[in-house]
Amino acid sequence: MAELPSPPEGIVLAHFIVSDDVERSRRFYTEVLGGRLAFSGPGGLTYVALANSWIIINVGGGPTDDKPSVTLETPRDPDRVSSFLNIRVRDIHALYAEWSARGAQFLTPPKQHEYEIRCYIRDPDGHLIEVGQTTDPEGDWTPAHWPPSTRTGVS
Repeated sequence: MAELPSPPEGIVLAHFIVSDDVERSRRFYTEVLGGRLAFSGPGGLTYVALANSWIIINVGGGPTDDKPSVTLETPRDPDRVSSFLNIRVRDIHALYAEWSARGAQFLTPPKQHEYEIRCYIRDPDGHLIEVGQTTDPEGDWTPAHWPPSTRTGVS
């Protein structure tokens, strides 16, 4: 397994998800989305390297001393979402075909919107994932053109 790098400067951003079955979720993020197992530790804590970030997968649980009123659990209603993973890709149609062949179940095929083509899938615990491709002719919505202040900690 790869060692998790420390942020050289600034921050490293990862997405934490609560899973009822960590191994099942690990398989989804590695075998379906193409991530790589980076760390597997005590109690099932799992890091999957996916593109330029990590998905941290762990079981839910009750409050702890540093989050005394917070309970971690999988989504109760997958149709009510307050946060989701957003993945940007170069060729959404190729990725849609590849991930569908690996078992991903998309809510709809990719759909054209004003500046992007996008579609959504759910992981095995119901977490929503947006997959999108920019179609902005000026290229203003690609990460390479975002203002430096939004790229803190990125080399």
